Amino acid sequence: MHGMYYRVLVASQRFHGKESLTYSFTGPLAPGQLVAVPLQQRISIGIIDSKVQKPTFSTKDILYSWPLELPEKSLSLLAWMYGYYPAPLGLITELFTPSSLPQKIADTPKFGPGSPAAKLPTLTSEQSKVLAAIVKAKTRSILLHGDTGTGKTRVYVELAKRALDQGKSALILTPEIGLTEPLLHTFTQTFGERVLITHSGMTPAQRRAVWLAAIRSQQALVIIGPRSAVFSPLKNIGLIVMDEAHDGAYKQEQAPYYQTSRVAAQLAHLHDALFVLGSATPLINDYFTFEQKGLPIIRMSKPAIGAAQAASVLLLDQRDKANFTKSPWLANDLLDAIGTAMRKGEQSLLFLNRRGSARLVMCERCLWQAMCPHCDVALTYHQDQHLMRCHSCDFSGKVPLNCPSCGASELIFKSIGTKALESELGRLFPRARISRFDRDTDKALRLQHQYQALHTGDVDILIGTQAIAKGFDLPKLSVVGIAQSDSGLQIPDYTATERTFQLLSQVSGRVGRGHRAGRLFVQTYDPDSALIALAMSKDYRSFYEQELRQREQYGFPPFTYLLKVTCSRASSRSATAACQKIIGSIQTMGLRVHIDGPSPRFIEKISGRHAWHIIIKSKDRTNLLKVIAKLPGNSTYDLDPSNLL
Repeated sequence: MHGMYYRVLVASQRFHGKESLTYSFTGPLAPGQLVAVPLQQRISIGIIDSKVQKPTFSTKDILYSWPLELPEKSLSLLAWMYGYYPAPLGLITELFTPSSLPQKIADTPKFGPGSPAAKLPTLTSEQSKVLAAIVKAKTRSILLHGDTGTGKTRVYVELAKRALDQGKSALILTPEIGLTEPLLHTFTQTFGERVLITHSGMTPAQRRAVWLAAIRSQQALVIIGPRSAVFSPLKNIGLIVMDEAHDGAYKQEQAPYYQTSRVAAQLAHLHDALFVLGSATPLINDYFTFEQKGLPIIRMSKPAIGAAQAASVLLLDQRDKANFTKSPWLANDLLDAIGTAMRKGEQSLLFLNRRGSARLVMCERCLWQAMCPHCDVALTYHQDQHLMRCHSCDFSGKVPLNCPSCGASELIFKSIGTKALESELGRLFPRARISRFDRDTDKALRLQHQYQALHTGDVDILIGTQAIAKGFDLPKLSVVGIAQSDSGLQIPDYTATERTFQLLSQVSGRVGRGHRAGRLFVQTYDPDSALIALAMSKDYRSFYEQELRQREQYGFPPFTYLLKVTCSRASSRSATAACQKIIGSIQTMGLRVHIDGPSPRFIEKISGRHAWHIIIKSKDRTNLLKVIAKLPGNSTYDLDPSNLL
């Protein structure tokens, strides 16, 4: 017997509707309550939206309910998300629920190591001044522009303490899973078992347990995690921190394509919470917004440990073959410094903005290049398996003995990747303890699992990509080498310069943090580069003003909003035609927008399909929402894209 009727938000990728669905149930249910509902012959989690009158159509029954209610402000954030980042309602609702729930929920287990382990360092004078400035600020949004090594995390801990003392929870966001471990270590020293951690590297059961602990907790908590943690079901939030706020990992690269800073800002507004964006290299868009709105930008520039001592910087010209006699990829000066560091019991870090053992496999005679048969992208050579692999569709194949085009045996492996660099350093330093960290590293060896070994100096030489460039404080590190400082500038995107500046600044910030004298070696094909000079001198302001002029001249954010629409088809011709049809439809709408394209995506062909896109610009974001509402279902879109590749 059907007693009452409810509108339910269904958390499922299979639900592509734009409105909640109506179900029946025999008893009373509250808004926000979690229920199990049938959807397309499967059971899905749902969230009660509202009670309604009996509809004119037949309904299915709610199967059962849980004694769990999503906080009111989480429901408000869900509704805001649907309007700000249009996407199927089922996808957005999924962000706010665990992947599954047992029909009967056991008592929530305890988390954390128990009592606090140790006292944190005394606040420096600059940290104390920064805290006072944040507390006195008349606004609830703060941009904490703190150089690497100035102790921003120490400030976050004090702000979290203030929030918890007021009975409010703290949300600490970090871009990389690998950075959760050092944050967890720092925060549990003060807050013990009140600290929870969540990220995609955990099992579904572990993440569900954290979600349940958050929604059922009667005390204020500290939750640490990457961008998905912003949807944690906390009832009363007093602090939201986005650490390394510039990082591209904060942008969701699948529907809904949200930017975490916008979601976190809205969540902070709903809770009237303090919102802090912390970065040594703030995003151009964020810095501009704070300046335009007159919001506080608080500077930190003094090392938290020891006396201020900038690392010595040596630019190494990669065209100078006389300095590359020991290795074709690493300069003699850099190798000598690594050897000296090892003899002193110190660490070295080598950063490479590449993956695999070589970017290209090509013929020296006819210039044939190994390409993926399914994608318009070069295959990457992986030395350990002696395979060529596509990093778009994951095709792999054996390296040919001879050139398939001319038959020559002069195949070369142009450039170097992290695996080959590891082998090269093993040859040069056979007694060194070497660790490599990139996305290909085995799960058990990933950065978050090796933090303690790195911190205590059990590794002599650390090799890696972006993950090692930020956040970590390694007391025994004295030498940092950047193998290819120019590579990011070759990417044809308006954010390439900004990303390169950020990366160089972050990598250089691993030394000169006050522990010991540091040396930085920058290998480059352009030693006179103004960009490298600005990054090495930490002259963010000059870089910002220079980049802002370029953005304004060419009509890019923060002076306009962007919408990227992509059409993927079996041929370039059909993809182009689909884009042209969309352009024609937009032109009939009479909106004040500017349209660029169609043009092929940076990697045009993936898995046998050709992708072309159009870029729509407008100073009014609502115009782009109107365009989205008229797009055909066989196109994809990214509102506020982080790049145009």
